[in-house]
Amino acid sequence: MLTDSSAYFSINHPFDVYLSPWDSTNSPPSAELLSAMLPSGLQLISDVKALESDCLLQLRHLDDEAKTVVEFLKLQSRKIDMVLQHVMAQEQYEGDKYAATHFGGSGFTIISTEPLELGLEFKATLHIKEELVALLSIAKVQSCRLLEQPQSKLISTPNDSNHTIAHYACEFSFTVIQESDVEQLVKASLSLQQKQLKLRQLAR
Repeated sequence: MLTDSSAYFSINHPFDVYLSPWDSTNSPPSAELLSAMLPSGLQLISDVKALESDCLLQLRHLDDEAKTVVEFLKLQSRKIDMVLQHVMAQEQYEGDKYAATHFGGSGFTIISTEPLELGLEFKATLHIKEELVALLSIAKVQSCRLLEQPQSKLISTPNDSNHTIAHYACEFSFTVIQESDVEQLVKASLSLQQKQLKLRQLAR
């Protein structure tokens, strides 16, 4: 369980979140029980990512003579990533789908057309396809604010072609999440940050 909501920085990146209300009469599950609740597809992704992380740690200790082995393992890793992408695309996620805008090791932010009550807990599945992250957590609504009018979405209706739908930015903090998943989110945020910085440099 996380206690410091400012422990990790949050990066701006679009991804999907699936939310199911958590019954307030039940205590949140432990991290171990949360792991047991994972669908088979998410469990496969979690296991593979953990093995890959351990392998990368060992590769750092290899000398220059092992470069061929390292390149071969990187190729195998890319093949596995392609398979995992397919698994993630086929997975049926539980809950209502929301567009998310930010994430970090402490939580995430979604966009909702309805305000969410502060303090409510949800079972949340995060799906960040670019970084092959698909994880399950319990998260609590920390804040929910109405977005400025220019950011609201305009939709067409039979009677009003400019009907405005209000949108709310709802920030969640993790209350239950596996440590390995926190590490995944931190690594993913750093990876995406590096990619964003490279794109900015190229755009100059």
